[in-house]
Amino acid sequence: MRSFDEIYEISASRKGGVDALEELLSKPLPQSELLEIPDDRWLSRFSQHVFSAGFNWKVIETKWPGFEEAFHGFDLGRCAFMDDEMFDSLIQDTRIVRHGAKILSVRDNAAFLLELRDEHGSVAQALAGWPKDDYVGLLKMLKKRGTRLGGNTGAYALRFMGVDGFIFSRDVVGRLVAEGVIDKAPTSQKALAQAQNAFNTWAEQSGRSLTEISRVLAFSL
Repeated sequence: MRSFDEIYEISASRKGGVDALEELLSKPLPQSELLEIPDDRWLSRFSQHVFSAGFNWKVIETKWPGFEEAFHGFDLGRCAFMDDEMFDSLIQDTRIVRHGAKILSVRDNAAFLLELRDEHGSVAQALAGWPKDDYVGLLKMLKKRGTRLGGNTGAYALRFMGVDGFIFSRDVVGRLVAEGVIDKAPTSQKALAQAQNAFNTWAEQSGRSLTEISRVLAFSL
C-alpha cells in the first residue's frame, strides 16, 4: 500500500499540480457547526438522497422546495406519525416525486432519527459525534436502522451535511483495489474493516480529514 504522500502526488499530477488539487478538496464542517444542525435538516438531507437514488438528481434538487412544503419541513414528529390520510395526500401531490416506497421511507427514517435523538440528545450528537476511526460502523448503523440508507446513499448524505467521512465511489474503490487493500467494492465485514484501517493509516500519515483523503483517492484515477 502506497503512503498518502505518494497517492497525493499521483492526484496532483493528474489535476495540474498541488494548488489545483487543493482547490478541489472539500473539507468537513467543524464539529461545533455540525452540532448546531437541527434534527429536521438531517431528515431532509437523507430524504433528498433517497429520492435521488436511481433518479435524475437535478430534477429532485429543483423540486426540493416542494418536498419541504409537502413534508412539513421534515419535522420528525409529523413525518414519523404519517397516517394513511397523509400518505394518500402525498402519493397524489405533484410537488414531489410520487414514489410510494420512498415516501414511506421518510416516515421510517423520521422514526429512526427520533430514536437517535432520544439516545444521544440530538441527531447531530449521534451522527457528528461518531468516532472517525470507525466510520464504517456509522455507515453500517445507517443501513441497519435506517430505511434505504445503505450503499452510498447514507454516505453521500453525510458528505453533503459536512460530516467527515469517505465514500466508496467507483474511483475510490479503484484506488483501494490498486493499493491491495481490497479486491472489489467492500461489502463484507472483513473488507470494510480493511478499508477503514487503510483510511486510518493515511489519516495518521497526513493529518488530513477522511473527506480530504477520500477525494485525493478519487482524483488519483
